[in-house]
Amino acid sequence: MNLEERIRQLRQAKTQIPGILARAGMNAALRAVEKAVEETPPTVNSLRGTNTRTGEMKQHWVTDSRPRPVRQGDSYVSELNNDKQYASFVNDGHRMDRHFVPGLVINPGSGLLEFNPDGTGGIVVGTRTAYVPGLFMVDKAVEEYRRVLREELKGLEELME
Repeated sequence: MNLEERIRQLRQAKTQIPGILARAGMNAALRAVEKAVEETPPTVNSLRGTNTRTGEMKQHWVTDSRPRPVRQGDSYVSELNNDKQYASFVNDGHRMDRHFVPGLVINPGSGLLEFNPDGTGGIVVGTRTAYVPGLFMVDKAVEEYRRVLREELKGLEELME
């Protein structure tokens, strides 16, 4: 292959690069959303406590994220979002200060926390657990994004050879 043929080959490859990058970014972002959903409670072994069984936070990864890459200057941008107010506390961990929660009771039959909508009863929480560790769903999702993106962009290497 002479120099002119190589230049022609690289020019042709240049037209394919934006599509390859967008497709790779989309696939990686979708897999990152899947990973965040997978790591978010409730999981198979974490069905306990009040407000953990609804799966509302898990569902919000899909509805709030924007996996389709948008070109901004020289970059392609995708977003991994969860707009639930408490998502950052579950992700990063949080302190548990001792405080009274009206309407929160321990169900004698199941031993689980339940909420009485009429507000009767209540318990003091934060007595046994001073700190709730985070689950780091976002870190795991970003790691998955990077892994998939590297795998997807191997085809770009081959195109440039």
